[in-house]
Parts: sequence; C-alpha cells; structure tokens
Amino acid sequence: MSVNEPWRMSVDGEEFEVSQPDNTPGSYNLTWLTGPHPGYGFGFGTHPPVQADTARLEDSIREFLSQVDPETGHIE
Repeated sequence: MSVNEPWRMSVDGEEFEVSQPDNTPGSYNLTWLTGPHPGYGFGFGTHPPVQADTARLEDSIREFLSQVDPETGHIE
C-alpha cells in the first residue's frame, strides 16, 4: 500500500477511510463511512510528524466517536 493510498479501518463496529495528504507526514484524514452523514469525519496529526501506528489511529477514532452526539451524529 502506498502512503497516499486510502485504506479502511474498522473500530468498534464503525468503518473509516483513512488517508494521508501528499507531502504531509504524520497528517491523517479519517472519513466515517458508517456514520449518518456522508463525508463526515476528522483529521489529526502526530507531533513530531511521524507515521502513526494502528493503535494510535484506533485511539483517535475512539476519541472522535466518544464526542459524537448520538442524536445529531455530529460533534457539538
């Protein structure tokens, strides 16, 4: 898999597409594929800018999901 090729992750029954913008090591865009709003998700970066491991990505997804209002499907 190329660094810039999106991939899928499943965390706690939810599916996300993970991508890394060109020329920005340690930056990630995550789109919530099974969420109620198409295209909704979040981004984050590591400091220092290094490749995040699977555990770090899963932790970031869980943190995002914990902030989502179940009634609106958005972070309020």
